[in-house]
Amino acid sequence: MVIIRLSRGGAKKKPFYSIVVADQRRAPRGRFIEKIGFFNPRAVEHEQRLKIDQERADFWLNRGALPSPRVRQLLKASHPSA
Repeated sequence: MVIIRLSRGGAKKKPFYSIVVADQRRAPRGRFIEKIGFFNPRAVEHEQRLKIDQERADFWLNRGALPSPRVRQLLKASHPSA
């Protein structure tokens, strides 16, 4: 099954997450099919906090990919009309 989830990166105590499309059986930091955005929870003033390629996210959702609970919240936040 294909899932859209967060993949953690960044330094200790300074998380940075990539939003990736991956096979559910792969490790969270392992191989992925496609990177469709990022989430920076520690963004300050001028830094971008969230970026999602909405077109690719919609493509994968239409193909049956399931977003994780946190990614579902982020998708709603990035696309308020949905």
